[in-house]
Amino acid sequence: MTLHELIQAALKEDMPSGDMTTESLGVGPQFGKAQLLAKQDLVLSGSGAFEQTILLLEPNAKLKWHFEEGELVPNGQIVCTLLGDLVQILKAERISLNFIMHLSGIATLTAHYVAKVKHTPCRILDTRKTLPGYRDLEKRAVVHGGGLNHRKSLSSAVLLKDNHIALMKGIPIAVQRVRLHTKLPIEVEAATLSQVQECVDLAVDRILLDNMNDEMTKSALQLIPDAIEAEASGNMNLDRVQKVAELGVDFISVGALTHSAPSSDLSLKFDWLSKT
Repeated sequence: MTLHELIQAALKEDMPSGDMTTESLGVGPQFGKAQLLAKQDLVLSGSGAFEQTILLLEPNAKLKWHFEEGELVPNGQIVCTLLGDLVQILKAERISLNFIMHLSGIATLTAHYVAKVKHTPCRILDTRKTLPGYRDLEKRAVVHGGGLNHRKSLSSAVLLKDNHIALMKGIPIAVQRVRLHTKLPIEVEAATLSQVQECVDLAVDRILLDNMNDEMTKSALQLIPDAIEAEASGNMNLDRVQKVAELGVDFISVGALTHSAPSSDLSLKFDWLSKT
């Protein structure tokens, strides 16, 4: 689904038969100014989705952005100034804000995680735990927050997880079978130290240390040579991530970046008295 299609679907969901409130007022075009305001410190993401939503209903609107995506926006700052027919912009208000608040929330939470590990070589990764249809937007928001994208989809990389391993009755057979069919790098999920050793013996490209406590993670890293990347995942939060990074993993993947990020607080203020 393209961004345009996603916005169209969102507007149709919100206005299947028009905006009964605004349209029942019986007013014509009202040209003026509106301002998008930050009501908290945030990292901006989703400006494209916000702008395209506005332009779908008010094609003649002019938007001036005062911050770029990935920039820190302090509380109280004007993020964007809009000029145009405020009646049409009012109809687009909720959907445009839904996009930018959700995506800025992801970027902001990611930035908090990145800040916790910035003194280490470890990088913060996202996961595939995204809203259907929103994956491109949400993964871009992670990048705006300073994180890295893990695989975009099941088509883009190989990651043997517990169910794949169970299906093939073990890691060695699973890895051997995959190597018969693709030249892509292979990442394998390991939940025990014995599984870590199997992955090392098979010289896989990356080992995902799944739901290991700090002591087990430390022991696992002692088994993994420098040539194999180590990724920690599971039960990660802002209180723990720094300590895990300091153990020496190359990556920490955090599902919460996309599935649990609180929306950033932004609002659209209309100046009905102004004229363009």
